[in-house]
Amino acid sequence: MRVAILAPIAWRVPPRHYGGWEQSVSTLTESLVREGVDVTLFASRDSITSARLAGIIPHPVQEDPELRQRSRGYEILHVLHCLERAGEFDLIHSHAGSFAVSYAPFVAVPFVVTLHGSGAEPDSQVLYRRFSYLPYVAISQAERRLLPELNYAATIHHGIEVEQFPFSDRVGQYLLFVGRLAKVKGVHHAIALARHTNLPLVLAGIVPKEEETYFEREILPHIDDDQIRYVGPVDAAQRNALCLEALAFLHLVEYEEAFGLTMIEAMACGLPVIGFARGAVPEVIAHQRTGFVVQTLEEAVEAVGKIPLLSRAACRMWVSERFHARRMAQAHVELYQKLLNLR
Repeated sequence: MRVAILAPIAWRVPPRHYGGWEQSVSTLTESLVREGVDVTLFASRDSITSARLAGIIPHPVQEDPELRQRSRGYEILHVLHCLERAGEFDLIHSHAGSFAVSYAPFVAVPFVVTLHGSGAEPDSQVLYRRFSYLPYVAISQAERRLLPELNYAATIHHGIEVEQFPFSDRVGQYLLFVGRLAKVKGVHHAIALARHTNLPLVLAGIVPKEEETYFEREILPHIDDDQIRYVGPVDAAQRNALCLEALAFLHLVEYEEAFGLTMIEAMACGLPVIGFARGAVPEVIAHQRTGFVVQTLEEAVEAVGKIPLLSRAACRMWVSERFHARRMAQAHVELYQKLLNLR
């Protein structure tokens, strides 16, 4: 089976720091190769993969101001580079966002699309509804609820290589947030929770340009390098080290997030998660086993006191059983075979 994986080019595959889509594409690609699939990854040319790498963009558009100013043009060239070679593959699997689907009618091979939460974007909804007949992959049941009218070929949760994550059964001392420092990510709720519980809080991640005002007004005044610390962007090793020493991972989002990859990464290290009951949070956390799904900040405060009662080994086992990369890859192989049999 010859499969083209069309990745986004905002960040490298895998990403150096932030880049949830790119990380999930990397994990899927490497897992498919281990399953014996012949994979060509279309990504930025500095990407790292055991598959064949194809690319015309030298490095991620978000890492180069000049490329970023012309990002849509480079994204279109990137997609066309893949589609010009469509005849070399049995199937194309796009992770490149909504604009790529407009080219699907001109491609002779099956063109399957993973949404990655983009179905919540108004502009993307216009395109997805126009091409609703394409086979779509949702990364959660919560994502399907955002655009229920699409032709969903499968729902496949993200997966990770659990064995690559270190584990600790020791209860940590601080609360942890890792991700985009954005309002919808609920960073201000994390700070409020730290204040209510009198616990230290570590914040890690990028501050997107569009979130700079939010960061300066609602986050920066609370950073005192004592109770509230901001350590900036972190790579995988730095994130894992933070998870090993933390008490709980906070995911107090304000939107219907389609998945939340950082939650399973934290639980793989044995770190329980406290998350608001929005989007896929109830699908990802095993309530009262690997963390707590809460409705309010008051419930989150109460949950913090119960964290030491949870088994960190149970957190890792939950991820291994439900969110392992091997399971994700096998589910994709089954999907590809089904789509090819329908031709």
